[in-house]
Amino acid sequence: MRIAVIGAGGVGGYFGARLAAGGHDVTFVARGRHLAAIRDHGLRVRSALGDLHVPATSAVPAIADAGPADVVLVAVKLWDTEDVAVQLREIVHAGTRVVSLQNGVHKDGILRRHLPPESVWGGSCYISSFIQEPGVVVHNNTLQKIVFGPYGGDDDLVAGFLDACLGSGIETEVSSDIERVIWEKFVFLVGLSATTAAVRQPIGVIRGHRRSRALLHDVMAEAVNVGRAAGVKLEPDFAEDRLAFCDTLPPTMTSSMHNDLEQGNRLELPWLSGGVADLGHELGVPTPRNETVAGILAPYEFGRPAAGS
Repeated sequence: MRIAVIGAGGVGGYFGARLAAGGHDVTFVARGRHLAAIRDHGLRVRSALGDLHVPATSAVPAIADAGPADVVLVAVKLWDTEDVAVQLREIVHAGTRVVSLQNGVHKDGILRRHLPPESVWGGSCYISSFIQEPGVVVHNNTLQKIVFGPYGGDDDLVAGFLDACLGSGIETEVSSDIERVIWEKFVFLVGLSATTAAVRQPIGVIRGHRRSRALLHDVMAEAVNVGRAAGVKLEPDFAEDRLAFCDTLPPTMTSSMHNDLEQGNRLELPWLSGGVADLGHELGVPTPRNETVAGILAPYEFGRPAAGS
């Protein structure tokens, strides 16, 4: 199977490397120092499940250079989605399927505005991985899973991609209600990112204090309410379920948004708590907790603000 991976970071780099090791023709679209390092030394993945090395010839600087693909995995930051969707029109043909492994619930709507709707499958992934240095991706533990599925009924191409992933050692499932799966992850992700970034502490501190624990619950409950108002089949008590799940997490666990905040990087805030607040406003659903978090973090959205600005 020919696979193009748009973004060779923690997510795209890991899953793309697994697929390449499984014998598939994988091309990574990367940029900057990461691209240069891959071209010089190949892409290296360090994982408890086994280290991987992808040849230097696997990386290109532009989507158009990736050529036609059977499956395109999108793994860029959310603010790049619109630009990527426009460029994908150059390589997406009648038999191509596009799977976004990005965070959030806005991503597939953006892709489907620019690409044939039937070419876009819903997708969600579960992994903790990051770029340790240019050309090197580190997988933090043994969790690595993809769930995907078409939005419009049966698709004969699903079985081929499922077999490619399973044959490459990736835990993979096909969902008949992928929108619900994406929202279920979103509810948890909004809670984790909002609280760890706003409080500047890992999940153990947040869940251990009465008021910050209530904040975690309420942020997730608002996301559930917005999703249900949008027609997603979320259980009314799903926030309580996710809060119980948070109690099982390592106390040191944090979020990528918290890490980006600490490093002075741009934040995916408009698509997380900001996205909940915006959708809530459109649907007439109150989201005061997410509104507050979005306001607290707003000055950091484009990176650490300059002193006195």
